[in-house]
Amino acid sequence: MTRTRTAVLLMAHGTPDSLDQMPEYLTQVRSGRPPSPQLVEEMRANYAAIGGRSPLTDLTRQQGAALQEALGPGTPVLVGMRNWHPYIADVLAGLPSPPDIDLVVGIPLAPQFSTLSVQKYVEAALAAMPAGVRFRCVSSFHDHPRLVEAFAERVREAAPAPGEEVIFTAHSLPVRVLEAGDPYADQVAATAAAVAAQSGLAHYGLAYQSAGRTPEPWLGPDIGEMVRSRATAGARRLLIVPIGFVCDHTEILFDIDIQAARVARECGAELRRTRSLNASPAFIRLLAALVNEETGRAISGGEASPAPRDREVGPDLQGHVES
Repeated sequence: MTRTRTAVLLMAHGTPDSLDQMPEYLTQVRSGRPPSPQLVEEMRANYAAIGGRSPLTDLTRQQGAALQEALGPGTPVLVGMRNWHPYIADVLAGLPSPPDIDLVVGIPLAPQFSTLSVQKYVEAALAAMPAGVRFRCVSSFHDHPRLVEAFAERVREAAPAPGEEVIFTAHSLPVRVLEAGDPYADQVAATAAAVAAQSGLAHYGLAYQSAGRTPEPWLGPDIGEMVRSRATAGARRLLIVPIGFVCDHTEILFDIDIQAARVARECGAELRRTRSLNASPAFIRLLAALVNEETGRAISGGEASPAPRDREVGPDLQGHVES
């Protein structure tokens, strides 16, 4: 049997390198629709509040370097972004042609599948894949034992105190997407339940964050609303566990650490969160396991099925900016 020569492609949302690039970046996120001046200024202010730049690209590259070390030099690890440099297409353009590489294993760095996130990464990679190179993509790893353990490790490290309420969070999506059959909310709930069980939590809450600025309903409850509700009911300590994200970026550093924390203080409560997975050894072990599992399926002749293909991919939405 001919040996499969594999490369790995880690895919993330992307983030601008400077505040000056914000208009171009938001236009890309919004599928070519220019952002309003108000949105540009709001996003610039959010980025300025966390130091002027999101660490998303740097942390994704660190994850890639750690995975490269775990897999060894025989399996190149590439990092590509959907909405900013280095673009997925540009990264794949530099991929060695067969017979040097004949299989790419794609891993969207979002644990739960959605047509508004993971499927778009898949489509970007498929459109740019070199001729003759097979593509297998992990569509979801929301309930993988190694992911559950990686998040549970962070919960145990935070050591919730007696009476401290634990709230899991993930990025919100428009309700219409879920009504069309998107499995995202079910997968988020499954991740939360598994991490809670692994962490020994008898009680926990589940909220959503970072909803877009469209008039349609978005998945909730919103994290700010839940923090206010729990504090009003008497909670004085809250621990946020962001299970929908695998590294620090604006949705963590601003939406939780600044916005949600401000709401808690206004209500007389204290809010903290678990550390993000970033390039933790537990998370890198998960990524390596995903690569090995997909490579094994490819060698055994399994069909590549990167994502459900019968669901329409909706337009990018103002405010849906995971960076």
